[in-house]
Amino acid sequence: MLFRQFVDDDLGCASYLIGDQEAGVAVVVDPAYAIEQYVAAAEADGVRIVRTIETHTHADHVSGHGRLALEHGVPVSIHSLGEPEYAFDPLDDGTELEVGGVTVRAVHTPGHRPEHCSLVVVDNERGPDPQLVLTGDSLFVGAIGRPDLAVGAREGAEDMFHSLQRLLALPDAATVYPGHVAGSLCGASMSGAPSSSIGAERDDNDALAIDDEEEFVAIALSSSAPRPPNMDRIVELNRGPFLAARAPLRALSDASGLTVLDVRPAERFAEGHVVGAINIPLDGSSFATRAGFLLKPTEPIAVHASSPAEAEAAARGLRAVGFLELEGFLEAPDTPGTIAPIGLDELEELFGRGEVRVLDVRESDERDDGYIAGSEHMPYRLMRVCGKELGGGTPVVTICESGLRAGIAASVLASVGVEARPVLGTGIPDWQARGGRTIEFRRCGT
Repeated sequence: MLFRQFVDDDLGCASYLIGDQEAGVAVVVDPAYAIEQYVAAAEADGVRIVRTIETHTHADHVSGHGRLALEHGVPVSIHSLGEPEYAFDPLDDGTELEVGGVTVRAVHTPGHRPEHCSLVVVDNERGPDPQLVLTGDSLFVGAIGRPDLAVGAREGAEDMFHSLQRLLALPDAATVYPGHVAGSLCGASMSGAPSSSIGAERDDNDALAIDDEEEFVAIALSSSAPRPPNMDRIVELNRGPFLAARAPLRALSDASGLTVLDVRPAERFAEGHVVGAINIPLDGSSFATRAGFLLKPTEPIAVHASSPAEAEAAARGLRAVGFLELEGFLEAPDTPGTIAPIGLDELEELFGRGEVRVLDVRESDERDDGYIAGSEHMPYRLMRVCGKELGGGTPVVTICESGLRAGIAASVLASVGVEARPVLGTGIPDWQARGGRTIEFRRCGT
């Protein structure tokens, strides 16, 4: 059996190539829009890709099934409850697909989405027992999928409970390969480990230890995470007609009327940038996810990067989350805009004198663990909607855990005329470590 796992480190998405080298055939499961990696791997392994299998209609990344179909004539299998608007072969509960001497069997596991299926993989040369299970967005390493993205949260949680019981019926030795690892918004507290086993998850996954449905549902409903505003668009793109590849970015000399996305490091952005640009560094974590929170799918975007290669890398990340119609990249633009980062010593001095406002741009649950006394709060992802309200003369200092989101937030504030200074390369933990005063949010009964 041929088995390859591919992980997008930025989005936390996993996809798979499964096949039989002797028979010369393989299938791709949950492909990313950038299909070149699967085509190259298949060629290197001497197999031909004969099918795409989607565990579900993805909401966090654009799928590559359309490109595989259009460019290589590869058919697509997905459960009919996904209501795809393209030609597909239905993947019903119990459907078995033969890939040479390998059998891939669908197990309907709704909860994350109504059409969601897990895939049990059997290498028939090794015997009839499942050796692998691709759990998609139902079971992760140390966590489970979100039930609130496609249906009512209660209905999703109830379905998820029963789906997990089906997976627990598999042999303990079956290796679990999830659809996501840490960094994805499709689940909370998931591990960065690429795989696990049914037995290990039975022993260590807290969600699987709950055998009462009502208790499971109550706990599932009590946890929440931000929902990126571009999720509906991504579902629409993945459900709709096949998407073809996009042309390379074209060079632009003028950014008039365009939203400039500067993907250079925050320090370079601070030294000089196009006035009105937004900075989301490509070298930071979760570049594409952060772009999905801040950019509008229909706005015309020009990329400002350190090189054409960096611009193309940014374009791949943006297209992965639904920004398909990019205008191009800026060649040697004028960069008169500047931002002055601030260190913790200067922050303490200016804040003590009331000369700056401190804006905590982390999420609410992070702030609850400790925040600077007297600071204000607005998650970075809301800056383009609410940031202009922070204008009024007093400079705003943005701060987070490590400086990444603080830099992004400051760039957004600067783009709407608010004087902002980010704390870069450090944040709240270092403020606490040096003796800076913080307040912990106390919940009832704690």
